Amino acid sequence: MKRSINAWSIDEKVDFEGMFQAVKEAGFEGIELNIDKDDRSAHSISLENKSDLNSIAKLSEKYSLPVVSISTSVGGNTGGSKEDQKQAQKVIIRQIECAKALNAKAILSVPRGVDNQFPLQEAYKNSLECYKEIGEKISASGIIVCLEQVWNGFFTSPFDMAKFIDDLNNPGIAAYFDVGNVLAFSWPEYWIEILGKRIKAVHVKNFKRNGGLFRGGTWVDLDAGDADWNKVIPALKKAGFDGYLTTETFISESKVPGISFPAYYQSVSDALGKIIAL
Repeated sequence: MKRSINAWSIDEKVDFEGMFQAVKEAGFEGIELNIDKDDRSAHSISLENKSDLNSIAKLSEKYSLPVVSISTSVGGNTGGSKEDQKQAQKVIIRQIECAKALNAKAILSVPRGVDNQFPLQEAYKNSLECYKEIGEKISASGIIVCLEQVWNGFFTSPFDMAKFIDDLNNPGIAAYFDVGNVLAFSWPEYWIEILGKRIKAVHVKNFKRNGGLFRGGTWVDLDAGDADWNKVIPALKKAGFDGYLTTETFISESKVPGISFPAYYQSVSDALGKIIAL
């Protein structure tokens, strides 16, 4: 496995070249970029055709730092109305376009739509429809659309997630497993066992529970929470995963008061290196 980091972890004032240089110097071997609103940071990719993807690709090559995947903070509502779904599809197609231009292998997409307007059964049906409508485009692109579980009430167990992916029945759609996102209410190694070979991308972060499951908690450094890396890493290996572990952590969560961004990047890289070595 290799070390990767999401661009949201980087100082938002730093431009693309500064980011690539800092991430490389910290020892990371890959980076995940994000499609955001234009004012999110100095290293966000625009949802519209404003970003110079060719220049970004040249920076990736210059610093020998592959773009691992493309995430987003502007994903649409896959389980909502037809209008919502069209927006979600627009975002996915744009992510695929960026991934191809930047030689990334995958994108991150989040099925969603559960609320008092779209109950779970309807949101599930609508989300399936949303991905199926662009299924042929996904397959033809050669990019893996990896679906992530987040705190939105959609995937509440690994069985839900596995069934959804299997119901889509598309080799271009897989699982983006986030270790930290299940710690508040479950154990990541059990999810990994059930999702198995469906897992094609992985986010790593850590969460410290308030004494037990469903009691809340706090996001913390990779080496300070309730993730049992001695179980998570072997579970990933058993599932056949040998790709990038992408950290999605933030300097505000650091246990070191006043830590600088370069020192923070190095601390995350070092912690991730120790995890991978297990």
